[in-house]
Amino acid sequence: MNNQVKSITKKSDDISGWYNDVIEKAQLAEHGPVKGTIIFRPKGYALWEAIQKNLDIRIKDLGAQNAYFPLFIPYSYLQKEKAHVKGFSPELAVVTHGGGEKLKEPVVVRPTSETIMYEAYSRWIQSFRDLPLIINQWNNVVRWEKRPYYFLRTTEFLWQEGHSAHESNEDAQKMVENALKMYVDFYQSVLGIYGYAGKKSESEKFAGADSTLTYEMLMPDGKIVQGCTSHNLGQNFAKAFKVQYQDNKGQQQFVSQTSWGLSTRSIGALILTHGDDNGLVLPPQIAPTQVVIIPIVTKSSDHVSINRLARQAFEILEGNNIRVKLDDSDQSIGWKFNQYDLEGVPIRIEIGGREAQNQEVSIKLRSDKGRVITSILENVAEDVQNLLHEIQVIMFEKSKKFTLENTRQADNYDQFKEIMETSRGFIEAFWCEDPNCEAKIKEETKATTRCLPVNSIEANGECIYCKKSAKFRWLFGQSY
Repeated sequence: MNNQVKSITKKSDDISGWYNDVIEKAQLAEHGPVKGTIIFRPKGYALWEAIQKNLDIRIKDLGAQNAYFPLFIPYSYLQKEKAHVKGFSPELAVVTHGGGEKLKEPVVVRPTSETIMYEAYSRWIQSFRDLPLIINQWNNVVRWEKRPYYFLRTTEFLWQEGHSAHESNEDAQKMVENALKMYVDFYQSVLGIYGYAGKKSESEKFAGADSTLTYEMLMPDGKIVQGCTSHNLGQNFAKAFKVQYQDNKGQQQFVSQTSWGLSTRSIGALILTHGDDNGLVLPPQIAPTQVVIIPIVTKSSDHVSINRLARQAFEILEGNNIRVKLDDSDQSIGWKFNQYDLEGVPIRIEIGGREAQNQEVSIKLRSDKGRVITSILENVAEDVQNLLHEIQVIMFEKSKKFTLENTRQADNYDQFKEIMETSRGFIEAFWCEDPNCEAKIKEETKATTRCLPVNSIEANGECIYCKKSAKFRWLFGQSY
């Protein structure tokens, strides 16, 4: 067996140890020299490139254009929006010296780009004809992390952040909702992860926003990952940075703004959701390599005909825009099997003497190791494409089934605490929306409000904690 695979902690025994092992053994990432930073190795960065490529198309479909703003932000910019600076102060990295001299004004290493972008927006936007302005950037940000965890919590991480300015709050809210729909579709149809879309509580919303929408996903250990956020910033930043326009009546108005983002945390959620004891299990839509072809050559086999068939299959699949790799290296067959299992390649095609004689291939699925499909050469592209689609659907349905089975309703606080002490997962519970109750629940159980799901139906209930009147069942859970 491949020693890399052999040394992986079992997921069922220790999910945290398994997670770290898989990331390191599959050569996705390793720790950087500064606490909380990570080095993206080529295989890990390939996942981010695949996410970027897929999501960037969707972002541009929203009307956004890509740009890039500086990494360093004047500290005074953050102080202009009081809620914003208060929310980010504990996480800031501040530079006080540069070029061997003390700076006249400290600069902040970008924690997010609202302030530096909106200073530019105040110069770029003059008329209603300049609106809407929708700009996205792919960049890195720094938020000093006290509890680092590969991909899920790192001091420096990669993401995209979209920022828009509109004539009205109604237009801004549509942007917020459309961005969230884009993320939900991406997570479900590309990463194969089911979750709940909804509104954040006042204490959990973005610092400086009027409201925040989110997509929350349940992981196998019962904890929850926040997959993305989309914020209605109202006119808070517009007033702080004087982002105004002249309307069609000649009157000066403040713009309404939004921001929305998805980060490399999505890679962590992908690994946790689908991986197994043998390593990664990647959904076909996002897998850098969708199919690996392995010629099985023995001393007694006709290696010429085997390699010829392998090459033919490779060319057919590549010609049909399938991301395929032919591994005819001198590594042992067992090493190859275990290595590509570790890397999560969705489909493995094996070609030995029998296959060469019959001009067929044997297809095995990473997500269903007991299943073997035989395909003749002329049908291999169609069969593989159908299987890739089938795998994608099955992986999403598995995630959905797990999430629904681990979403429980608590009608009293004892039930709530029992769930948090055992299975965890999502808990549906009435909450009065008082932040004091929210804080007490977190202190006593580690559960936080994750969101109020979209299309929640108003009802008459009593708060799970204080028993005061409550209108909605919120989703609670323990986050990473």
